[in-house]
Amino acid sequence: MKITLLTHSKEFGKRSNTGSLVLEVLGSAAEQVRWDRMNPPTALLKEIEAGGVALVYPGAADENDDDLSGIDHFILIDGTWHEARKIHQRSPYLQNVRRIGLKPTGKSAYNLRKNQKDACLCTAECVIEVLRSKGNLDDAERLQQSFLAFIRPPGVLRGAVQGH
Repeated sequence: MKITLLTHSKEFGKRSNTGSLVLEVLGSAAEQVRWDRMNPPTALLKEIEAGGVALVYPGAADENDDDLSGIDHFILIDGTWHEARKIHQRSPYLQNVRRIGLKPTGKSAYNLRKNQKDACLCTAECVIEVLRSKGNLDDAERLQQSFLAFIRPPGVLRGAVQGH
């Protein structure tokens, strides 16, 4: 299984970006691709054409979006919700990718940015849900533990450490 984080340029270097956790925990099973409106990523376009790829994005999902069989490559847009919406709208190649929505069992635990949307997950939480859905429970648990330490280091109150 492969995870591609299609990342907005503003996210690189942000301490609050959870995409870095995905890359750290999943290693070679994850990649980060800088989104560029004028220059779509050639390798990703080829992989989309080959099939077995799905876009994890909220909204009206395609039929049978609970059936993840045959999908071994997931694309997630990595950025703020405003940035993600822009990336989705300005990337014609994403319009034709099978789209799946997640059905999380709880609310987001992400607490590092203001104005978070209710019922929406951050990048790491989305990847955790995808991993669980595909039966990769060990990777999901490792990412979950890294995520929880990232958002609130053990024994530290929110705001007590710069960037948290």
